[in-house]
Amino acid sequence: MQTPIKLKGGNFTLSVIHIYDVQPDELRRAIEDKVEQVPGFLKNAPVVINVAALGPETSWYELSQAVLSTGIHVVGISGCSNNVLKQAIIRSGFPLLNEGKTVQYSVPQPTQTVKTRLINTPIRSGQQIYAHNSDLIVTSSVSAGAELIADGNIHIYGMMRGRALAGASGDETCQIFCTHFFPELVSIAGQYWLSQQIPAAFSGNAARLCLQDGMLTINFLI
Repeated sequence: MQTPIKLKGGNFTLSVIHIYDVQPDELRRAIEDKVEQVPGFLKNAPVVINVAALGPETSWYELSQAVLSTGIHVVGISGCSNNVLKQAIIRSGFPLLNEGKTVQYSVPQPTQTVKTRLINTPIRSGQQIYAHNSDLIVTSSVSAGAELIADGNIHIYGMMRGRALAGASGDETCQIFCTHFFPELVSIAGQYWLSQQIPAAFSGNAARLCLQDGMLTINFLI
């Protein structure tokens, strides 16, 4: 009997939403209106938020909550040049992105990991887990649209379909280990690959990622 589904690789483009210093309710309504206009393009899609127009006095927490309340999945924040706003974004757990190049976290020195955060439950789409100053171990599945961020290493022992960002504080010695590798995005200390940049031979297999000479490198884990 023919299988009802077929699994194939695909190419994905991340949309960028530019936001301005407005009231949170106004921002939320504007995004919801835009999603209604093009639901097939934005609804449940991973996006980047550009904050180049925001000043240091911006209430980042309120604006970010307004954005998240619309249901879009934020991959990271770009366009931030103000140190005060950068720190607020970092404290909220979002990675800072340099569009078209690398993921940057704007922390002066790498942070030494001192512990491990263990997650034994599935990570659902839209969830974000951040392991501050520690490694992150996930023993269950990670859905598409979910995001793992760790200042240390990341270990995933279930199906991995979301995003994994290790070495978030700049530690280039960090690695990512995964037993069933189908990620949307992977990053170590700012160097990142989208799904279409990952060699097809590693799709669904056990893989280990690290940095060699500042470049992402992938190998079979077993």
